[in-house]
Order: sequence, then structure tokens, then C-alpha cells
Amino acid sequence: MKRDFQRSFDNYLCLQRLSEKTKEAYLHSVADLSSFHQQSAEQLTNDQVQDYLLYCIQERKLAWSTCNVLFCGLKKYYHDFLGYDDSRFSIPPRPRSIKLPMLLSREEVGRILRAPANMKHRALLTTVYGSGLRVSEVVRLRPEHIESKRMQIRVEQGKGRKDRYTVLSEKCLELLREYWRAYQPGQWLFFGKDKNNPMPIETAQKVYYQAKEKAGVTRGMGIHTLRHCFASHALEQGVELFIIKRWLGHSSIKTTCTYLHTSPEQLRKVFSPLDQLTQEV
Repeated sequence: MKRDFQRSFDNYLCLQRLSEKTKEAYLHSVADLSSFHQQSAEQLTNDQVQDYLLYCIQERKLAWSTCNVLFCGLKKYYHDFLGYDDSRFSIPPRPRSIKLPMLLSREEVGRILRAPANMKHRALLTTVYGSGLRVSEVVRLRPEHIESKRMQIRVEQGKGRKDRYTVLSEKCLELLREYWRAYQPGQWLFFGKDKNNPMPIETAQKVYYQAKEKAGVTRGMGIHTLRHCFASHALEQGVELFIIKRWLGHSSIKTTCTYLHTSPEQLRKVFSPLDQLTQEV
């Protein structure tokens, strides 16, 4: 992609108010396509674009989620930016891959939260689980976001550039106050190497993995697992689905409904029709 086209597409994405991470991913998808064919992206045919996507799927064996970002980036470039219709740019619809989150028990979560010797790390992980935050949200928290009188946490410009409020746990508030007295954070509640910068997301992930290893927990994935557990455990204790949706900041209730299929306690409340038949026979 020529520099002028790249700059124009960059400006277009800025005007679309996309997040910096999404913008970088879309720019990379078009640049990688151009590099693959050694030709400017706007000069490529639809068949050349599909050859590139097949290469990513069959040769590079990229994950579905990675390929989907490429698809979305190229669609944004050709359909929205260049204004191509389906006769000039068309890629086959791709089925959505649905994976249920791996959940931990309350006992396992408790061991992880207690594992760090560092108070800041304990407070970080406790806040993620106690309020169902994304890692990108917890590292961007500022002290004024903790609204103790209302027992809520304000999340500013979360995913989709949306503000929201989520619940603040009393236990979490106690730990945050203890942490405040010990560390006296500045602009950022969870700062990095200095108080002028927030903790990097990679550091927060590392904190979680270290706590998980120390706690002897082998199941689950990264720190986002705590957010999944927050939703599932809240559902188990009877919190309404629409309230959980608002706490998590989901755009669609369909996303929140995923936890209806993963909550072990909810599943244990139902039984196979065969069991009822056996009782009647």
C-alpha cells in the first residue's frame, strides 16, 4: 500500500473513532496483503485478496480470531474506505467460532487472589474479579473512579468506547484502602514502574500467571478468566442477567447469555428427561 493511501486510510480510521488497537490491526492487515503480493492493495484483484486469505488459513494456519481480524480489516478498507461493491471485492461469509469460557471454582479463584505477596498485585487481581473488569480497563483506573459512597466503579471508555458503572465489592474496597495507604498511587490507581504511567497490560497478565502458578491452579487461560468467573459466579448467586450485562458492558444480551451454558451450579439444578421418566415408570 502506497504511503499516501496508507496515510489516508489511517486518517479515515481515526475519523471512524476506532480504538488504537483496532486501527493498528486494520492497517497491518492491508499492509501485510500488499507485502504478500508486492503490490499496492488498491491495485489487487478480488482473486488476489482471496489467495492471500487462503494462504493465511492453509499455510500460516492462523487462528480463527486472527483471520477474522484480517477479514474485517480488508472489508473496512475495500468496502468502506475505497467504496468497492461486491462485484469488485467479495469474500465468502465465515462461520463464527464459538468457544465457551473455561471457568474456575470459587475456591480456585480465592487461592489465586490470596497468592501474591505484593499488595498491589493482590488489589489488582481482586478488583478484576470483584467488578468483572477487562485487563485493559483495570490498568486504566484512576482513584476517582472508585466511588465508595455509591459502591460502584466507573469504567471510562471501555470496549467500544463506552462508559459504564460496575459493582464495587466491600472486601475489594477494604483492600483498595489498605493499598492506598501503603502505596499512595498518583494519577493511575495501578501504576507501572513510575506513578506517571499505568501498569502495562502485559505486566498485569504476568501478575495473574504468577499468582495462578503459585496457587497451583492449572485450568483456565489468562487474566480474562477472572472476568468470566465473576459473571458466572454472580449468575449462580441469583443476580439477574440484565444486571450482569450492564456490569460487564456487553452490547448484546446474547453475549451475556453465554454464561447460562457455562455455570456449573445452574447446570446441576437441571436433570436429564430420562431421570424424570425413570421416576414415573
